[in-house]
Amino acid sequence: NSKMSEVEKAFRKFAVYGDTSASGNDMTGKNFSKMCKECGVMDGKAVTSTDVDIVFNKVKTKGARTITFAEFQQAMKELCVKRFKGKSPEEALQAVYSLIEGKEPGHVGATKATKVGGVERLTDTSKYTGTHKERFDESGKGKGLAGREDLADNSGYVGAYKGAGTYDQTH
Repeated sequence: NSKMSEVEKAFRKFAVYGDTSASGNDMTGKNFSKMCKECGVMDGKAVTSTDVDIVFNKVKTKGARTITFAEFQQAMKELCVKRFKGKSPEEALQAVYSLIEGKEPGHVGATKATKVGGVERLTDTSKYTGTHKERFDESGKGKGLAGREDLADNSGYVGAYKGAGTYDQTH
């Protein structure tokens, strides 16, 4: 049936994602999880990543690391009733398949520099304290070696002595 072929197409696209040697006939857990996430099967409430992993491990052949399309269909039967509570299994399955149809893996901005969570804060050199702040000038550019190495002070005084050159005034 033609509805199935759309889902199967999506299955194949996700199955080969990130693996150039993949045939598209079976899917890894990672890609299964990705597919569930991107198609909206996994919504983080009714269906979580844990549910997806459990179902994946339940339907796959023992010892295998991938699932076939038939096993994928079995997995969707399990997930759809969780995702669409209150629908009949058939309706829920159709609803899940309509989420998946015509989808392909998103790899837009897959390697963007993250500014998520704490990264912004951690890379803001203006907030550095102690010896770390001496490694950067005002603009936040690193000073390179000068900022990292304690350059020797050969003035004859004890290192980091604050009163250097004051002996003559006090005596």
